[in-house]
Amino acid sequence: MNVSLAVKMEEWQSCEPELESPLHGLALRDLNAEASVVEKLNSQRLLKLIELRSGISLRTFSYVGRLQIGNLRLTIHPKINGTSLLRLLRYAYGFRKLKLISNTTHLTDEYGFEDLLIAQLLVEAEELISRGLSRAYRRQDERLASPRGRINLQQLAREAGTITATLPCQHFPRVEDILLNQVLLAGLQLAARMASLKDLRREAHRLMAQFDEQVTRINLNEVLLDRAEHQLNRMTTAYTASLTIIRTLYQSQGILLEGTQSTISLPGFLFDMNAFFQTLLSRFLRDHLPQYTVRDEHGLKGMMRYLPKYNPQHRQSPTPRPDFAIFQNGQLLTLLDAKYRDLWEKPLPREMLYQLTVYAISQRHHPASAILYATTNPNAREQRIEITDPIYDHHLGQVSLRPVNLNRLEELISSETIASRRECEELACRLVLGDA
Repeated sequence: MNVSLAVKMEEWQSCEPELESPLHGLALRDLNAEASVVEKLNSQRLLKLIELRSGISLRTFSYVGRLQIGNLRLTIHPKINGTSLLRLLRYAYGFRKLKLISNTTHLTDEYGFEDLLIAQLLVEAEELISRGLSRAYRRQDERLASPRGRINLQQLAREAGTITATLPCQHFPRVEDILLNQVLLAGLQLAARMASLKDLRREAHRLMAQFDEQVTRINLNEVLLDRAEHQLNRMTTAYTASLTIIRTLYQSQGILLEGTQSTISLPGFLFDMNAFFQTLLSRFLRDHLPQYTVRDEHGLKGMMRYLPKYNPQHRQSPTPRPDFAIFQNGQLLTLLDAKYRDLWEKPLPREMLYQLTVYAISQRHHPASAILYATTNPNAREQRIEITDPIYDHHLGQVSLRPVNLNRLEELISSETIASRRECEELACRLVLGDA
């Protein structure tokens, strides 16, 4: 098959090779796809691509974006529309208001989710450039006809007797060629390569030209991104949003091989909505629960440990890490997990239930835990599962499934009224404590 095949899906959706489906009768060899890429996509649960007798079966998970698997061009859209998703993204990551693209819903529907992030990056970069890029003092030793800074007397003494029209000087000019600007320029280069929309590529090149060769071009990697984030301070906090988008774009191009630091390149872009949902809830709970302390991925140390005599491999004891631990007056109140999976319309996987059960029974005084899941169904309500001793029928704990309606959440955080603020606080309390 030499003709490109375009398929559009949503997250957590299956596409079977039925008679009317374009996947009917296809085999992997027809797609000219690399077997290693398909294997990694399947093993990392980024996408499930299975070859059946009747054709190719596709199943998506919590990742959205666009992939080119051989001749198959797959676009995975988020269920929530582009405008609402953009507002939630801005709130979760602290992005500026997007004004480059007027119709964001059309942008994500026709092209891809990465173009939405790229459009946001261009707005962030344009704001930084218009306000003036950050500068830093850099030592420079050179010979000058008009002395600047201080004269290098040692160098002058070594050159005793030499008659020249210049003097060796040491000065510290403020330059834009610093790591933060180098990473920003590299991020614009990355955006220009990834963008599907011609207007976005043109805008990225226009912004790159404004650096006017004053900033050194570098190749992005995780080490440089880490170093740039560590250099953020009170004076350079405006770069935070740009670095967040650049890291997201960079990481969404590859698959991190489990147990190693190496990656395999992806033929496209995939964004983890589950990580975004966790970030969104973290900020929402912190903003609207001033009476509580919210800790992300709090380790339950000491809950599980190897017996010294029965740990021949000397492995470190496992430490469960719930997404959120809620404290009140220094005391643990409850443990929460966040999952970007609609548990109102889909069943609760047993591995999630087992994980929540462990979190619940880890608490002696109040053995309960909850999972906060994303949904767009307005009828979704809290569900509860009781954990009992199967022999004595004693109550051991409770697991709750609490929906987070993304459409309603977007409406509340977009409104600036006192009533909406009060409703946000009530919603945050319900997510932590339940309907009761």
